[in-house]
This record gives sequence, C-alpha cells and structure tokens, in this order.
Amino acid sequence: MSTLANQLVVAEREEVARGIRLLLARPLITERADPAAFGIVRRRKEPLTKWFDYTCGWSLVVEPRRGYARLVKVRSTADASRPARRLRSGRAPFDRRRYVLLCVVAAELLSVPVTTIGLLADRVVQATAADPALPSFDTSGKQERMAFVDVLKLLESYGALVAVDGATDTFVDSADAKVLYRVDATLLMRLPAAPIGASRLSVPPDEVPLRFDELMTGMTRERRYGGAASGGEQAVASETQRNLWLRHSVLRRLFDDPVLYREDLTEDELAYVASPTGRQILRRSVEQAGFVLEERVEGFLLIDPDAVATDARFPDDSSTARVAALLLLERIHDVPGGATPEQLVAIGSELLRRFPRWAKAYQSADGAGRLADDAVRVLCDFGLAQRVGERTVVRPAASRYRVVGATTTAEDSSVDVEAEGGSS
Repeated sequence: MSTLANQLVVAEREEVARGIRLLLARPLITERADPAAFGIVRRRKEPLTKWFDYTCGWSLVVEPRRGYARLVKVRSTADASRPARRLRSGRAPFDRRRYVLLCVVAAELLSVPVTTIGLLADRVVQATAADPALPSFDTSGKQERMAFVDVLKLLESYGALVAVDGATDTFVDSADAKVLYRVDATLLMRLPAAPIGASRLSVPPDEVPLRFDELMTGMTRERRYGGAASGGEQAVASETQRNLWLRHSVLRRLFDDPVLYREDLTEDELAYVASPTGRQILRRSVEQAGFVLEERVEGFLLIDPDAVATDARFPDDSSTARVAALLLLERIHDVPGGATPEQLVAIGSELLRRFPRWAKAYQSADGAGRLADDAVRVLCDFGLAQRVGERTVVRPAASRYRVVGATTTAEDSSVDVEAEGGSS
C-alpha cells in the first residue's frame, strides 16, 4: 500500500509540474484545442490554483463544464513582446486598427449568444459611427474586411467564438458571406487580464495620449499590495503587503521572462532573493514547477528540460527574424559600446548579399534596415540584447550562443544555422 501511495504522490507531483508549465506557455487552455492539457489542469485544479496564487499572485479559473482554464497573468509593466497576431498568413502582429476592432467586436458579442458575420459587421458599423473617438468601420473596403476577419479568427482561436456554419475567411472576398457563430460570452469576459477595467478609468479622448502611462499604471494596480507595488515615498503598505509584493514581483518575472537579470531588480527585490527565506521560496517554487534553475552572478535563468513552458524558441531556423538575430548577435557581440543603427543596417545588407535568395520579404531598398530592426527586436524580447540610447548592446545571456556554421539549401532560399547553446 505504501508503494502505491508513493507512486500516486509522484504522479500527482509530476502532473502539477507539467500543468504549471503548460499554463505558463498558454494562459488559456481549452478542451476543444488541447484535451490532454486541459485534462491535466482540470484534475490538478486545486494544487495549481494554490501554486499560482502563492508564487505569483495570479488567479487560475478552471471551468470543467465550459471546457476552459484561464490563468490571469498580471504584469506591473507593459510588455509588447507577445502581441496578438494575424492567423491567416505571415502571422504579422496586430496593428492599431485591429486592436480597435477587437475591442469593439468583443463588446458587441457580449449581448448575443448567436450571430452571423453580417449582423456582427453591421453592429460594428453602427458602434463605430456612434463614437466620435473611433474611425468608422466600412465593409465595402477589402482591407477593412481583412482586419475584421483577423479579429474574428483570433477570437475563434481562443474559443470565445465558434463558427457553426460557414468559414470566416470567405468574408474577405465578399461582404455577403454567410457564417453562423456561437458566442461564449463567459469566456470572452475572462480574456482581459487587467485588475482594473479600462472603463473605470475613463478620461476625455483628447487626454488619453497625454495620460497614457498613468492609465496603464491604473489598469495594473493591485489593491492586495496596498501601496507596495507603487514604490516612491508616498507608498503606504504593511510589512505583510510589502513582503507579499516582493515575492510576487520577483517570481512573476522569473517564471514569465526568458531571463531575469539582477541589474533589473530594485534594491528591495535584490535583498529579497538574497535572504534565506527568499532563496528558499525561489528554489522550492522552481522545483515544484519542474524547471532547472541556472543561477549566475548576472542573474537567473529557468530551463525546462521538456520544453513544455517554451512558447517561443531561440535559436529557431523556421523564423527569418530569429535566424537573422542569431547571425546578428555574433557580429555585434564584440562591438565596443554596442552597435549603431548604421552598423546594424550594414550587417543586414551583408547578410542579404551573402544569401541573395533568402529572406525574400526583405529583398527591397529598405530591407536591410527592416531585417536588422526585426532581428534586434527578437534579441531584446529574449533578453539577449537591449537598446541603450541609439545603440544595441548585448546582455550576459548572449554568451550562451555561438554560431558554428551557416549553410543554405540547394535552392539557396533558406538558411540553416548551427549554433551552440540552449533554447529559451
């Protein structure tokens, strides 16, 4: 009996660790999209909920009957490294127009359990026409219909919108397309992760650009920490609230960012991770989640041996920008003071000349500059580089990677890079 009990304990521990990593990679898991992952989260709902609340201060909502689990990640600062993306072709990030339509469409869907693509488009037309702060939506333009379809397909990928009959893509070619949808309003309301709704911080439209940072701070303010999360001399919080904030602020970044540098932590956060209690909690949390902790003078890095928590890989030969980022990283690693924009463009030009049939989307007059910008963005998102003024400077974690060879296919249309180093 004791042997069986031990086996059950080990099995539960392994499932909880896997569930943590699954939710870190995908904060929204639906039974329809991934029944196996949802089954793990549903079975281990209680320990997973407790782990995320204690470790990161994040709430986990699991709805077995509705078939979804939603981890509400909250960050104290805005992070643009994970934008909404168009799911049709190219996976380009959402632009301002698509984000506006996403908000309007979501608002209009809340009141209808079932709708058609035509009726929904008409409601969006009426809503934008009635709001002077919003540009009008016009279904006669193909670009507008494409933006509308991108929004609907994103909501479909979340499970908040289900096409019962017809295909959403058909609306791109014709505004008369027939598509019937079922709406999950409950899941739709779970999508926003901000503790404070934007509607509760309503200000005149003409003041939004001037007060944008203030509004973003207001949406992410969490009352459980008192004033501890605000910092500054005016912050008022009990010792319990302060310690709670320090634990959550450090561990949120440790589990959510590719790498956590000591230089990015405040003095209080550094003191917390150096304290016996802080180090014990950090190490125990990492072990419970199934990660391997790599600790160096510069900071901390979590390694997932099974790559369950990895939603983006580096290096990655399937992405032009990430291939360019690795090649670029090698070139700027030893540049004193960091690479200037002109040097980055020159490196981009050299890469395009070296592989003339590679990166076709960048083979244009401004292609070298765009390639360099996209590559630098990748490096910054993975914590391998940072922009200091106008220069791009590599960070300590970049030393993990070294290019040992770059070859092209027979058609010379893609580049295969062999590199030493792990993935993040």
